[in-house]
Amino acid sequence: MPDIGDTAPDFTLPRDGGDTVTLSALRPAPVVLYFYPKDDTPGCTKEAIAFTEQLAEFEAAGARVFGISKDPVAKHEKFRAKHDLAVPLLSDAEGDVCEQFGVWGEKNMYGKKYMGIERATFLIGGDGRIAQVWRKVKVPGHADAVLEAVRGL
Repeated sequence: MPDIGDTAPDFTLPRDGGDTVTLSALRPAPVVLYFYPKDDTPGCTKEAIAFTEQLAEFEAAGARVFGISKDPVAKHEKFRAKHDLAVPLLSDAEGDVCEQFGVWGEKNMYGKKYMGIERATFLIGGDGRIAQVWRKVKVPGHADAVLEAVRGL
């Protein structure tokens, strides 16, 4: 499980719109990766909208923002269109990147255990090292906190 100061695991994933994104190719820009459980669920929708509303400010600070879930690209495209989202969404359908970042694990809802993505965000500095980690994210105010950390780099 990568932590602050570690080099972020590199990856290439497909994104909505048909392109791919390779993490190391984004250097020297800081990168925000937010992992979320599932497209078009209430918390995930609120989080995606919050990052979309702040996207211009992240870009003004020189940062790139990406959401990652195991949903397929086609589902990401519907999710983006339905909610007019501007943040690019990456598809980790096989779950390899979720495993590398340590966000795939056992969850518990209403007493039922299942495997899923823990809502988590990683801020990766321009050098490719993890500058900040938020685990077990609560959505309200989260995008603001991440933007403040980006500005502090």
